[in-house]
Amino acid sequence: MAEAHVIGQIIGATGFSESSLFCKWGIHTGAAWKLLSGVREGQTQVDTPQVGDMAYWCHPIDLHFATKGLQGWPRLHLQVWSQDSFGRCQLAGYGFCHVPSSPGTHQLDCPTWRPLGSWREQLARAFVGGGPQLLHADTIYSGADRYRLHTAAGGTVRLELGLLLRHFDRYGVEC
Repeated sequence: MAEAHVIGQIIGATGFSESSLFCKWGIHTGAAWKLLSGVREGQTQVDTPQVGDMAYWCHPIDLHFATKGLQGWPRLHLQVWSQDSFGRCQLAGYGFCHVPSSPGTHQLDCPTWRPLGSWREQLARAFVGGGPQLLHADTIYSGADRYRLHTAAGGTVRLELGLLLRHFDRYGVEC
C-alpha cells in the first residue's frame, strides 16, 4: 500500500478577540485510508498572549497512513476555544484545512468561523458566555448544511506540516 507520513505542529492562533485560547483538533480521512501510527485527535494547552495577539501552542502532530487511493485525502478540523478566569470555556471558532498533497514542508493558515445564533444568543454570549455550537462536527468540513448557517469570522490558526510519501508510484497512485 502507498504510505503518507504527516509530521508537523499547530503553531498557534492570531486574530481572535478572546484571549486564553486552546485548540481541539482531529483528522478526517476517507474509507481507503488506514492510520498506522499516531492519534486521530488531540488538544493543545491554553496560552494567554503577553505581547501581541498570537497564542502559541507548538502542539506536535505525527500521523502515519496507508492508503489504496487518493479519495478521502486527510483534512484537519480545528476548534479554537477560549477560557475565562473562572475556567469556563466558550467556542471561538471552527476551521478545517486539507493536508498538502505534495511532499515537503508547508506553512498553512486556517481561517476560522463560529455560528452567530439569534440576537438573544449573541447577547447571552457577550454577558454570560457560551453561545451556539454545532451539533455534528462533520459540518465543519462538509458543505452540505454549512451554507445555511449565519456565522462570524474568527481568527486564523497557523500550522506547519511536513509530508513524506512512499510507494505512491509503485501502487499506481498518482499525486
